[in-house]
Amino acid sequence: MRLGTRLALGLGVLSLAVFAVVGTALTAYMRDYLQQQLGDQLKLIQTVQAKDAAAHGTVRRKPYYGWYTAVYDVTGDAVRLRRPADVPADTGPLSDLARAMAHSDTELMRTARIDGEGTYRLRGCEVEPGVVLVSAAPVEDVEKTVERLVTVQVVVFALALAALVVFGRRMLRRGLKPLSDMAHTAHGIASHDLTESAARLPLRADGRDGGREVAELRTAFNTMLEHIDDSLAVRARAEQRLRRFVADASHELRTPLMSVRGYADLFQYAAANEPAERERHLARLRAEAARMGVLLDDLLLLARLDAAEAEAPLRPADTDLTELVQQAADAFRAARPAHPLTVTARTPGALVLPLDPQRVRQVLDNLLANAAVHTPAGTPVSVEVSVRGDAALVRVADAGPGIPAEDRERVFDRFHRVDKARSRDRGGSGLGLSVARSLVRAHGGDITLTAEPGATVFTVRLPLRGGRRGPGRPPGRRPTGLTDP
Repeated sequence: MRLGTRLALGLGVLSLAVFAVVGTALTAYMRDYLQQQLGDQLKLIQTVQAKDAAAHGTVRRKPYYGWYTAVYDVTGDAVRLRRPADVPADTGPLSDLARAMAHSDTELMRTARIDGEGTYRLRGCEVEPGVVLVSAAPVEDVEKTVERLVTVQVVVFALALAALVVFGRRMLRRGLKPLSDMAHTAHGIASHDLTESAARLPLRADGRDGGREVAELRTAFNTMLEHIDDSLAVRARAEQRLRRFVADASHELRTPLMSVRGYADLFQYAAANEPAERERHLARLRAEAARMGVLLDDLLLLARLDAAEAEAPLRPADTDLTELVQQAADAFRAARPAHPLTVTARTPGALVLPLDPQRVRQVLDNLLANAAVHTPAGTPVSVEVSVRGDAALVRVADAGPGIPAEDRERVFDRFHRVDKARSRDRGGSGLGLSVARSLVRAHGGDITLTAEPGATVFTVRLPLRGGRRGPGRPPGRRPTGLTDP
């Protein structure tokens, strides 16, 4: 059965028990009260009848209709009824009360059944020594009154119980309607396809009735639905990124693999008889294999950074960040002389931080290479090192064409290229900035992009966290290429 029905039936059973207790107590009280009233009436009448019996020997005044009065002479255990007397055919109960009254110091009252007449209330009193007056009043009226009271109680309590169950069921159904709505919402969610990747749950348990407890349950239910929605959205985004990542990685690996297969076929069928062609094809095979190895190394590094809790790929050591920037700048000048580079250190001396020098150098090389690859020859590039608050900042800027607004949010995504037409030989695999951001975040920092037409600035923020600024360098030992701020 439903909860409302069970509650209504339980309320009915409880009410029935209460009605039974109340009815029994009321009936017992009413019977005792009526019997006490009858006893008081007998006592009042016997006061008058005792005077009549003392004066005339018997009672001449007739009692109420159906009542009996008898005067007995009691000697020892012998009982003799005085005549004339208004008594029933069965005088045994009256004689027994007279005999008991003769041996009692107090007035006696009892209830007895008289054959052929019914149940009577008997009362005895001593008129004079050896003379006992016994009066008998029928209790039929009392019993009829009690029976009528019981009948009225049964009818009224039955109607009240039926009304209580019916109206209580309606009130309970109305009060439990918010729970039914939430159950309907839960069924709707259960029928919803949670495997779909874009869907917010279209149902909510709404309403304001039901009381505080139902409101708390509704709030918890809606909070759970919001949490499920957020989890589904996160999962959908993760699945989309995973599918895009798998597709891009497959595409990136397919190209060198196809090249390796093609050159292998050429080497087998065409170039085997010509040493010069063979060496050229072998060189291309090695180049494609090397490019594929670099791509796999980047993917492996990203995977290790994603699982940093299980395997930390960093080997931190106290390193002078300013010196590390200078080394990256020297390598950039040697490899890309067509791009003028300016390095500025806005620190009074060495900036020593606990970091992995090889990985931070990889970040700097990626940012500088990105500036050179995506700008025409002659575009100036600048690197600035500074300290702000509790973090060291490295700004890599170029005066190139900038990054389009639609690509700025995805510039750190894996395999994303701003220039789709750029070849992989020149533009890379699209993992450089993603690797750089992951490495910086593994150090507890972050990379931000500020781009506008004519300027692109990548800012690397590394927390000092125990790092220290060393004493100023002597003027004669300032690193080459650093300029005063």
